[in-house]
Amino acid sequence: MIDNTNKVAVIFGVRNDSSIAYDIAKKLHLSGCKIALSYLDDTKTEVLHLIKELGLPDYCAMQVDVCNETQIADFFQNVKLNLGSVDYILHAVAFGSQEVMCYSLPGSNIPAPNYLNIPFEDLMDSFNISAYSLLRIARVAEPFLVENASILTLTYNASQRVFPGYAGMSINKAALENIMLYLADYFRIKKVRVNALSPGLVMTTSAGGINGVRKLRRVGKLTAPLGNIDTGDVGNAALYYFSDLSKRVTGNIHYVDGGFNIMGIAIDE
Repeated sequence: MIDNTNKVAVIFGVRNDSSIAYDIAKKLHLSGCKIALSYLDDTKTEVLHLIKELGLPDYCAMQVDVCNETQIADFFQNVKLNLGSVDYILHAVAFGSQEVMCYSLPGSNIPAPNYLNIPFEDLMDSFNISAYSLLRIARVAEPFLVENASILTLTYNASQRVFPGYAGMSINKAALENIMLYLADYFRIKKVRVNALSPGLVMTTSAGGINGVRKLRRVGKLTAPLGNIDTGDVGNAALYYFSDLSKRVTGNIHYVDGGFNIMGIAIDE
């Protein structure tokens, strides 16, 4: 087991116990790490319940809008005061409206929104939350980071390939990956590493509402050499980046998708 005793992790993006961010948070906690979770109005009840379930004090969770620099700064100040300087940051935040992602709802006869008609304002809101927030968090976090800290974000292979039901969000993921690369270079002086995990499709609460997700899971089961993944697989990979084992790894996109990304064609029954 990786020993993260006395390390401090700040985690953005936990929604409930099915989310990837929660599995990572739980594994960090089990490794001895002190963790702090952000939440929103619609996730507050779930996150506070998870905090209690892990036996952590209330100050380990705080309401934070990742588009609000003041709230992010208050969060890091709270972490510094109660837990100490920050060793790890997980950025697992994303949002895209139905018009941005261009998907139809399960069971609906209404066709998916047209890619050419993605509303600019909706796309910019989505970009602000899903991509630019990594840059904003890194900017605010810089004075709170220890040397050799690790920042990790979550991306998706749609940044490189076409997934029609993910459409506009793929723009955000491509931007997120580019931001990650430039942050990896920026933080070279402090030896802070910045990387991204690119998980395969996981049946989280957010993914479950998109039409065609279950078909993608069936295709993934057959196409990926090692089959589909679950949140635990992503959590295990994250623990490598949230440890000294990865202290010379930065600017990396690490696929955790059973090998789906290497395949040139989909295999279906």
